[in-house]
Amino acid sequence: MITLIVLISIIVLGAGYFLYGRFTGRVMQLDDTRTTPACQINDGLDYVPARASMLLGQHFSAIAAAGPIVGPVLAALWFGWVPALLWILVGAIFIGGVHDFASLIASVRHRASSIGEIVKQYMSPLSQKLFLVFVWVALVYVIIAFTDITAQTFKTISQGESLGPGVAVSSGLYLLLGVLMGVLLHKFRMPLWLATVIFVPILFGIIWLGTALPPGLVESLAAMDVKQWELILLAYCFAASLVPMWLLLQPRGYLGGWFLYLTILVGLLGALFGGYAVQYPAFHLDGLRSIANGKAVLPILFITVACGACSGFHGIVSGGTTSKQLLKETDAIPVGYGAMILEGVVAVLALATVMMLPIGDPMLKNDPNFVYANGLATYMGVAHVPYQLALAFALLAFSTFVYDTLDVSTRLARYILQELLGWKTPASAFATTALTLMLPLLFLMNTQEKGYLVAWPIFGTSNQLLASLTLLALSVWLAKTGRGRKVWVTLAPMIFMMIMTVWALVLQTIPMFKRIAAGQLAGTKPDVLISGTCGIILLVLTVWLVIEAFMLLVIRKPVKA
Repeated sequence: MITLIVLISIIVLGAGYFLYGRFTGRVMQLDDTRTTPACQINDGLDYVPARASMLLGQHFSAIAAAGPIVGPVLAALWFGWVPALLWILVGAIFIGGVHDFASLIASVRHRASSIGEIVKQYMSPLSQKLFLVFVWVALVYVIIAFTDITAQTFKTISQGESLGPGVAVSSGLYLLLGVLMGVLLHKFRMPLWLATVIFVPILFGIIWLGTALPPGLVESLAAMDVKQWELILLAYCFAASLVPMWLLLQPRGYLGGWFLYLTILVGLLGALFGGYAVQYPAFHLDGLRSIANGKAVLPILFITVACGACSGFHGIVSGGTTSKQLLKETDAIPVGYGAMILEGVVAVLALATVMMLPIGDPMLKNDPNFVYANGLATYMGVAHVPYQLALAFALLAFSTFVYDTLDVSTRLARYILQELLGWKTPASAFATTALTLMLPLLFLMNTQEKGYLVAWPIFGTSNQLLASLTLLALSVWLAKTGRGRKVWVTLAPMIFMMIMTVWALVLQTIPMFKRIAAGQLAGTKPDVLISGTCGIILLVLTVWLVIEAFMLLVIRKPVKA
C-alpha cells in the first residue's frame, strides 16, 4: 500500500514539474541571451556562476533542511497522513514551485536583488522596509527552530546507545571536508567531477567514523547538554555566514545535495520495494479537529506542513544567494521549480515513515527527526545494513540538511539588517550578524526543553506568510511589467495562502492579547513572550503590507514600469 501511494505521488509531482513548471517558465519568458548577474558581476565572493548541477544541490540542500521532514511528520501525527499528503502534492506544484521559481527569476532580472528591493521598486520604500522587517523576523525563527532541532539530534539515544556524539563528530568533519573541497575547487581549479569522486566516498567514510568513536570521547560528548550544543551551533552560524561562498556554502551545499539525493534514493527504494503496509490512520480527526492535540485542521495543517508544500524562506534564498550564482535563465526551472518538487518528494517520503507505524507504537512518542531516521534505517535494513549504522547515517543526513539552512539564514538576515540600518562597512557584517543571533540566543537559553515545539507554530506561520507576501510582490511586478493577463499564476496562490496563514496567526496571537488585556505579562516565560510579541509584530506588518499593495493596485494609478 505504501508502495502505491509513494509511486502515485512521484508521478503527480513529476507531471507537475514537466507540465506546470514549464508553463510557468513560458509565463516568465526565459531568455538565455540575457547575461545573468552571476556572469556579469562575478566578484568571486557573493556573485559566483555555478553549473545547474552544482547549484541545484546547493540550493536544494539550503531550502530543504528539516522543514519537509518535521512539518509533514507532525502533520501526519496530528491530522492523519491523507490531509498532509494532499496538501504536499497540491501545494508543491501550484504554490511552492511557482513561488520559488518566480522569486528566482524576478531576482535575476533585477541584478540579483532581494525580494525587498523588488518591493521597493514596484510598491514603495515604506513597503520595502516593512517587508524587510518581516523577513528578518521570519529568518530569526528559522534559526531558532533549526538550531534546537539539530541540538536535539546530538543528544539522540537508541537502544541504550548514545548516537548523538557520533553524529556531532561526523557533522563537524563534514563541514571541514566542505572547506577543503572549496579550497581545491576555487584555488587549485580541481575539476568538479574529480572532487566528487574523491570527496563523496570520504563523506560516507565520515559516517562510519562517527559510529566508531573511542568510548571516552562518546562519554564526554554525551555529557554535554542541549544548551551547550545550541551555543556551539550559534557560533557556527556566526562564522559560516561571514566566510566567502566558495569556501563553505557552495562546496558544503554540493556535498549536502549528494546526501539529500541518497536519502531520497533510500526512501524510494524502501517505500517502493520494502513491502510495508500502511498502519497509521489516514485521518486522525474528530470532525475537523485533531484527536491528537485538538488543533483545527483548517488552518493549522498548512502552517504545520510548511516547507514540504510551500516556504517563504525559499524565496529569500532564491533572491539572496541562488540568484547570484545562476549561470543562465533556463537553469531557473530545474533549480527553482525543480528543487521544490524534490522537496515535495522528501516530504512524501517523510510521511511514509509515519504511515508504516501502528497507533500505540512507542516510536510515535519520539521527536519527528527520530521518527524519520527510524524509517530510513528500517528501509536500509532491507539491504541488510545494521540498524544502528543506518540510524547514524539518517541522523547525520538530517543534521546535514539543517546546517545548510542555518548559515544561509544567518547570512541573509545579516544582508537584510545591513540594508535596514544602512551599514555598509566591512565591520558592519560582524555587528549585524551578532545582532541577528542575539534573539535566538535569548530564546533558546530561556527555553526549558524542545524549544522548537514552542517556536514551530510561529515559524510555520511566519514562513507561510512570507510566501504570501512574496507572491503579492511578484503579482505587483507581473502586473506592472506587461504580464497582467498572467498575474493569476502568482495572485491565486497568494490569496489562498494569505487567508490560511493570517487566520492561523490570529489564532496564535489571541492568547497574547488576552495576557496584555489582563496585565499578566510579568509572569510570562521569556520564550512564550518572544513568540507572542513576534506574532503580533508579524500580524501588524502583514496587514500593513496588504493595505499598501491594495492602495497601489486599486486606488492609486501607478506608472507602468
